[in-house]
Amino acid sequence: MKDLKLNIRIVVADDHGIVRMGLIQTIRRLMPDALISEVEDYKSLYKLILNEELDLAIMDVNMPNGTVQEAIDYIKIRQPELKILIFSSQDEELYGMRYLKMGAGGYLSKQSSTEVIEAALTAMLTKGRYVSEQVKEAILLESLTGTAKTSPFEALSDRELQIANKLAEGLPLKEISNQLNLHSSTISTYKNRLFEKLKIRSIPELVEILRMYNQ
Repeated sequence: MKDLKLNIRIVVADDHGIVRMGLIQTIRRLMPDALISEVEDYKSLYKLILNEELDLAIMDVNMPNGTVQEAIDYIKIRQPELKILIFSSQDEELYGMRYLKMGAGGYLSKQSSTEVIEAALTAMLTKGRYVSEQVKEAILLESLTGTAKTSPFEALSDRELQIANKLAEGLPLKEISNQLNLHSSTISTYKNRLFEKLKIRSIPELVEILRMYNQ
């Protein structure tokens, strides 16, 4: 961390306060001079990016008021130099590459040790890229065989995946429509589509398949 400039400006975006708190504490131990902001949804993230110059955005995938692809696209337009690190509990081998292809600079698992978090922060702030050993192996597998480790969730759009997670949390369609600013009938259409893609018929089946693939 010694080679990094002082007063690095970082935003931590996650809709779970305890996750933000834990990550911010870790960053402060590693980078005492860092200026850290925190937001809990995409709308707040966009507002911050519009008003403040930042060096690094560390963001979860499933947050209210947007999708990760929309956020990456927004950042690329508003602050092209802002480095993006996805911070998620999803399977690295399955989803790390997906977010790199979307335009993120790196993917960090929420199960990572302090040492791995430090390595990821240093790599992102010096090179703008971070790829874990697991993701490197997945990239190598795909380049050698032309196939990647697959999951039924690969067929889902980001919005469908977001709604799948909210349905699995037990939220009613009306609540999901309020959170995402979409009409209830639109949420219902998404639900039917993702059920069809995943070949399931019920919420308990959805919960089970999400657990199986570590979503």
